[in-house]
Amino acid sequence: MKLKFKEQQFQIDGVQAVVDCFNGQSLKTNRFTLERSAELIKKAKKVAAGDNQTVLFETELLEEIGYRNADIKITEAQILKNIQAVQERNDLHQSQAIERPKGFSKGFNLTIDMETGTGKTYTYIRSMYELHKKYGWSKYIIIVPSIAIREGVFKTFEVTEDHFQEKYHHRIKPFIYNSKRPQDIENFASESRISVMIINTQAFNARGKDARRIYQELDQFGTRRPIEIIAQTNPIIIIDEPQSVDGPKTLESMKEFNPLFFLRYSATHKVDYNKVYRLDALDAYNKKLVKKIQVKGISLKGSTGTSGYLYLESISLSTTKPPFAVVEFEERGTSGVKKVRKKLSEGANLYELSGNMPAYKNQTITEINGYLNKVVINGQDVYPGEILNDKNE
Repeated sequence: MKLKFKEQQFQIDGVQAVVDCFNGQSLKTNRFTLERSAELIKKAKKVAAGDNQTVLFETELLEEIGYRNADIKITEAQILKNIQAVQERNDLHQSQAIERPKGFSKGFNLTIDMETGTGKTYTYIRSMYELHKKYGWSKYIIIVPSIAIREGVFKTFEVTEDHFQEKYHHRIKPFIYNSKRPQDIENFASESRISVMIINTQAFNARGKDARRIYQELDQFGTRRPIEIIAQTNPIIIIDEPQSVDGPKTLESMKEFNPLFFLRYSATHKVDYNKVYRLDALDAYNKKLVKKIQVKGISLKGSTGTSGYLYLESISLSTTKPPFAVVEFEERGTSGVKKVRKKLSEGANLYELSGNMPAYKNQTITEINGYLNKVVINGQDVYPGEILNDKNE
């Protein structure tokens, strides 16, 4: 049975949003010399010099052409102007400057927000074809947070292969990174057409005694490291579910890939760097792409913004224990500030629980009243379904 894919305008819009961010970039393919190690051929030559003998060893190397993504030639100011034009077209907040993760002084990150089940994998595969068609960029690495997602992405390439062959007259043959098959990386570098490597973070996010083979000098590469060959290709990195891989350690490791830029696809981004496209849950529901959505119903109390965000989900009662409140609030940890959901009892100090965030100074649950179904925070009543002090939320 052959699957037929219907072109969806919202997916095409997502592709175009990425392509248009680089308007002005010329169509170009760059090449570089890729050394491939031949089997070492040892030619022993004995040279008589009195009683001494010298043995010479010669190593043969085969040289082939490798292909890399051409550098971005348009200025950062022009890219920002392009991003702002795309954001205006898609009714998104306009970036005032190029937004980057902490520790990144250069490079570009584009956020594409697509609800689960709307075909984000299809969208970024099609983006590869369009970026190659318009700018000549052919090297892509897809980073995923888990083996399950990795296998799902690989399967999508398989089922869409004929569809894209008909449209672009070119098949992409992706490979899953395997440390025992370093030849795949050399093929990745030497292929002139679109090349795609799929890798999960566990394959490269390690150092010290647990360092992965991708960082190690291998005999198959003539004592070069696989990461060095990958870096020479200037790959475009696509991060699938970046909220799961955005830790400082992983982001630092990604720099060694020498990426041209990052494309970030998810329905639940932690941080929106230069968001250029959005298809959220409500959009997906209105387009009849999902069957239903679940809404957290809230009402606002005290929108002065002088205190931290707090959402009271429910109050739980017990015949043997004091009541407790299920509360969502912000907590500062080693990876930054994030919303957490916890069961809190009377007397809970939100300042301490939040990691001493100033916004929660003097915020204590002074009463949990199961009969009146409310909690009291320093004299203010909060009922289930109410949000405290955050107008934006």
